[in-house]
Amino acid sequence: MTKFDFNDTWLFDGRDTVRLPHTAVELPFSYFDEKAYQRTFTYEKTFDADPSWAGHEVSVLFDGAMANAQVSLNGALLARHKDGYTPFEARLTGLMKPKGNRLTVVIDGSENPEIPPFGGAIDYLTYAGIYREVWLKLTAPVFIGMAKVETPDVLDALKTVSVFVSLANPQNLVLSGNLTATLRDPTGRALDSVSVPITGPTVTLGMAHLAGITLWDTKTPALYTMDLSLDTPHGTDNSTTRFGFRSVEFTPEGFRLNGQPLKIRGLNRHQSFPYAGYALGREAQERDAEILKHDLRVNLVRTSHYPQSTHFLNRCDELGLLVFEEIPGWQHIGGAAWKQESVENVRRMIRRDWNHPSIVIWGVRINESCDDHDFYAQTNAAAHLLDSTRPTGGVRYITDSELLEDVYTMNDFILGNEEHGGNRPRTPLRPQQEVTGLKHNVPYLITEFGGHMYPTKSHDQEQRQVEHVLRHLEVMNAMYGDPSISGSIGWCAFDYNTHKDFGSGDRICHHGVMDMFREPKFAAFAYASQGAPEEGVVLKPVTFWARGERNIGGVLPLIILTNCDEVELRYGNHKPKRVQPDRERFAHLPHPPVVVDHRHFTPDELGLWGMTWEHAEVTGLIGGKVVATARFVSDPIATTLQVQPDAETVGRHEAVRVMVRALDQVGNKLPFFPEPVALSVSGAGRLIGPGLVPLRAGSTGFWVRATGVGAIEVTVSSDRLGTKTLQLRAE
Repeated sequence: MTKFDFNDTWLFDGRDTVRLPHTAVELPFSYFDEKAYQRTFTYEKTFDADPSWAGHEVSVLFDGAMANAQVSLNGALLARHKDGYTPFEARLTGLMKPKGNRLTVVIDGSENPEIPPFGGAIDYLTYAGIYREVWLKLTAPVFIGMAKVETPDVLDALKTVSVFVSLANPQNLVLSGNLTATLRDPTGRALDSVSVPITGPTVTLGMAHLAGITLWDTKTPALYTMDLSLDTPHGTDNSTTRFGFRSVEFTPEGFRLNGQPLKIRGLNRHQSFPYAGYALGREAQERDAEILKHDLRVNLVRTSHYPQSTHFLNRCDELGLLVFEEIPGWQHIGGAAWKQESVENVRRMIRRDWNHPSIVIWGVRINESCDDHDFYAQTNAAAHLLDSTRPTGGVRYITDSELLEDVYTMNDFILGNEEHGGNRPRTPLRPQQEVTGLKHNVPYLITEFGGHMYPTKSHDQEQRQVEHVLRHLEVMNAMYGDPSISGSIGWCAFDYNTHKDFGSGDRICHHGVMDMFREPKFAAFAYASQGAPEEGVVLKPVTFWARGERNIGGVLPLIILTNCDEVELRYGNHKPKRVQPDRERFAHLPHPPVVVDHRHFTPDELGLWGMTWEHAEVTGLIGGKVVATARFVSDPIATTLQVQPDAETVGRHEAVRVMVRALDQVGNKLPFFPEPVALSVSGAGRLIGPGLVPLRAGSTGFWVRATGVGAIEVTVSSDRLGTKTLQLRAE
């Protein structure tokens, strides 16, 4: 099989020539009409049939289009696909003219109540467009359709691998020949090869007694490949599948990866970006996985609430980031046809993604929906039939819900209910048997907490930011302290645009521990600080360091998020304070925060605090040695315009994020510096979004999309802080 880039020169709605991925309507950052994209759009591409295609099967493969797509060639309908999140194909064989073929794709951005996730209200946007890549696929007339690789006995000394292959034979030709499978280790070295004769449309083969296999896990994500070569009288075909040797198990005593207990510490992710919606390509998707793994230090991400980009999943495979993947939906269950489409969504999701070792559980229930025995019996049966190696989960927020899945997956928002008329004291998590209504423990996973119970903007007052941090810490502490809980997945990683019925009135859900540009709020360091120091030292005082930022002034109690052994605080010329992590309040966290409060000061010292605001220095120590320092000035002044790209090179037609920050004398971000910056991009790139933007909480971000190969110049200007120019390169 050969795939060619088929993303250039599409005519959008008869007026603009665009390259895919593409969003049909580029929404503003906030305060927009989300109905702007809820209509039909047309994409057209004209192409000639290359003479070298003769004798091949030819099709166009769409990785994803939102939604309800219809594909025609020269006016003849070829394919329909309702689901906006999974790939589909349009077969061109025998239908093309030598010259001037017109491929037309009509997509409908309306929220069609016959298609999941629509029919009710949903708390996220489904941006219309052909928002993932499109490929021209060439194969032999008989070719490798789908291949599933399973590793059934990874805990044995000698390993086994099984391969299940479906052959595609659209012309109904006589089948004969051979299929050869070659197993390669992460270096590309061949470990074994097996060849079997073709006797029908499906082929099963296996390899046994494999020695020296490295298991895939979160620290050593070893990836193997299975090369398949098909040889029939009708030609040859080849494909490569990447996979890992690993086992997963959810038990009443917690989660096990490769037989070893592992507490899940995760966050939920929406795949949307400012202005571009869903339509950013491989490098931006990969960068999100890197942020989750390296910056936030989580070990699992939930793809709320739909299958996400294969680029994102591929990077999770490479990084050792576990994935909970689920079907599209949000609370609403439709009629009979809607349910059948949802069951089919389960099948599409699993068939697309069953070889990703990062995926450890399938979500086969509509997020936060009510019980529906017959419907969810079907979704579970579909999942188990296709994949016996992974458990199913069904995310709910109602208690005493019928358990049809393998894991009871629960959105527990009890923390915060006491503020909304609840009659129980502050409670991070409920005991699982109270939630399930069962008299015994079952495999149990918290799939959401926090989030909408305490939305926090990046520029909110410090006291709210402190409470935001505490809520994430308290739930994680409770999770770590309960062996019956497999883990917890916070809501959520990044702020996201949404409908008018949700969010903060500005069409933004400020539920993330990072903002929409992936800039961390303080709560991000509640997660990062739980990572081991050898992965990177974390030392983040939860303060803007301003005397009047809190309701009663000062900064006490001062929470310092850290994975250090102890912290030293110096305030002005006063005697320094050495403080240990608060293991009394947060006894179960891998790395409790340091909390500096009135207990650490004499009455005389407290009297000095706040009378004259002073500089401060916070030092982190491990084994008695200084490993990190944070400095604060008492008189911050806007001094530096920082312009920081994620990378100085970007792939052709890919996008790179650039962050802009206003910094003070010691390099701290100024959280209430609101002045605008002007953005411009020239050369082999273009700016996504507007050219004049305000700083929000002292920063803003933007993406630069490469438009070809060559130099890209990025200029950021501030009336007060001057101009910075970056030289990037598209390769």
